[in-house]
Formats: sequence, structure tokens, C-alpha cells
Amino acid sequence: MSEICRVVVDAMGGDNAPLSNVEGAVDAVNKNENLQVVLVGKEEEVPPLLSKYTYDKSRIEFVAATETIDMGEAPVKAIRAKKDSSMVVGMKMVKNGEADAFVSAGSSGAILVGGQVIVGRIKGVERPPLAPLIPTAKGVSLLIDCGANVDARASHLVQFAKMGSVYMENVVGIKKPRVAIVNIGAEEEKGNQLVKETYPLLKNCPDINFVGSIEARDIPAGDADVIVCEAFVGNVILKLYEGLAKTLVSKLKEGMMATIRGKIGGALVKPSLKKSLKAFDASEHGGAPLLGLTGLVVKVHGNSTRKEICNALMQCENFKAMKINDKIKTMVDINEE
Repeated sequence: MSEICRVVVDAMGGDNAPLSNVEGAVDAVNKNENLQVVLVGKEEEVPPLLSKYTYDKSRIEFVAATETIDMGEAPVKAIRAKKDSSMVVGMKMVKNGEADAFVSAGSSGAILVGGQVIVGRIKGVERPPLAPLIPTAKGVSLLIDCGANVDARASHLVQFAKMGSVYMENVVGIKKPRVAIVNIGAEEEKGNQLVKETYPLLKNCPDINFVGSIEARDIPAGDADVIVCEAFVGNVILKLYEGLAKTLVSKLKEGMMATIRGKIGGALVKPSLKKSLKAFDASEHGGAPLLGLTGLVVKVHGNSTRKEICNALMQCENFKAMKINDKIKTMVDINEE
């Protein structure tokens, strides 16, 4: 049996908390024998929910926290003031070596602040980026950064490319992952000032397989494995991706249900269509890890269901098994010599 991975879940974080977080934790330990989960949250809410499910009682632990950080709170102020919040208590467990990873569907800003202030960066990492896997026609690509650093510098983007390459090669299993920078054209001279500064640095970086620029329309086709950008651009891409997918599915269903012929055709293609749509479901791939921290922190959607929470926990086990943090440390050490 592989080494046990101990993951803390912010039971109070997200729109569907604590129900989806509890259900996701139960599903994960029932599916993966290498996982242990710690649910951090309010004593009057989490244990009563947990008691309704069947699971190995030795593999899910509850830790009480009396406070919750809400979505609308100022992140820095909330992290500093709410010392007994489920988020702060959980992150401190990772910092103190009591857990390998932390998963939350709570406030993105608070997760980013807490990750850097409480868990801390790996020495040599300039800015930890959020890096979700997004579905493409060829499998998945890593979008890095999608929300952590809106004022990134060229050196940050180069480091994102290196960390993203480590992740894709070891977690997803893609040898020499293709790295591209988001741009408004394929030509090297195009782009804003940040892209123009970063392009030659990526082009001359021996640690990555740089393939040039990528336009947004080519991302779903899977033309690159690691898609590098600063967080403003990355977040716009991610939200458009999610919104367009939801709209297309809705319009497809609407069209099929409009006529008798459509309903019959829909029934015939339903199994194949369901399989294809599942491949483009971002929740199948877990959450967005905040790469470059001394411990793993994973942000999942605020409206995450039990499936996304479960998949994020499985993702943490894989992250630990592949020793991603050790590989990032090695990469940073080599480049500092």
C-alpha cells in the first residue's frame, strides 16, 4: 500500500457547506484506501451530518472550529482576525506538519492570503500561482495562473512555466509538456509589454518545452499542455470556459427537447453524448492547486458538489505520491545555483 495522505477539508467553506464537503470526504475515503481526512468546522453542524454515512471511522477525523470566513470579507483582515476559523485552523495543521494538504471551497482571496501567510512559500518561489486542469480535445491542459497574481512580472511567468511543467509531467504523465504563453497572435512580436518581456525568457529557458504563443481559441483544441498567463487573463479564460460549456449543454438539451424527432434522436445519442460531456466537465479533475507552497493548498469552486470535493481529495493523494513539492524545490534550487 502507498503512503497515507492526510488531507484537511474546510467543512464550512463554499455555497453547499457543510453537506457537500462531508459527502465528498466520505466518498473519497470509501474510494481510496490511501486517504485520511480531517473535517474542520462547527461542532453543531459537521458531526451530526457525518453520523448519517457509512465509512471507516478511523479514516475521517473531526476538528472543531468556531468561526467561518465568509465570501465577502476582506481576505487579509479575515485571516488575521478569525484565528479559530475553519480555514485558519486547517491551514495551520498543514503548516505544522499535521496534514499533507488543505482543500477549501471558501473565499478565494482568503485561501490565497492564508496559503502564503500561514502555510508559506517554498524558498525561491517568487509567487505561488493557482493552476487548474482544464478539459481539452486532447485530454487536459494546465492553466497557470488563473487567479492568484494579477500583477505578475516576467520572472514570475517563467517560474509558473517551470512549476507547471513539473506538475504535468509527474501528475498527468505527459513527457516534455508543451508550454505556451497566452497571446493575441502567434507572432513573437505581438502582445502586451508583459508578454513581450516574457516570450524571449521562455524561449531561452532550457527547463521547459516552449512552443510559442497560443491564442484563446486554440486552448480547447489542446494545442499546449501548460498555458502560461498572469491571473487576470487566466481567470477570464477560466470563467468564459465554464460559462460557455454550461450554455452549450443547456442549448443542446433545449434543441433536443423541442420536437418529437429531437427527443427520439436525443435518446439514441444520450450514452455517447454523456460520455463526451463528462470529458469536458472541469469538476472531474478536482480543484486548482496553489503551487509553490511548503504544503499543498487546493481551491475548489464555491459551488462544488460532493463529486468535486471527492476528486480534489484524490488529487491531493496523487500530488503527494508524485512528490511534486520535492520536485519543485529541486527545480528552484537548481535555478538558484
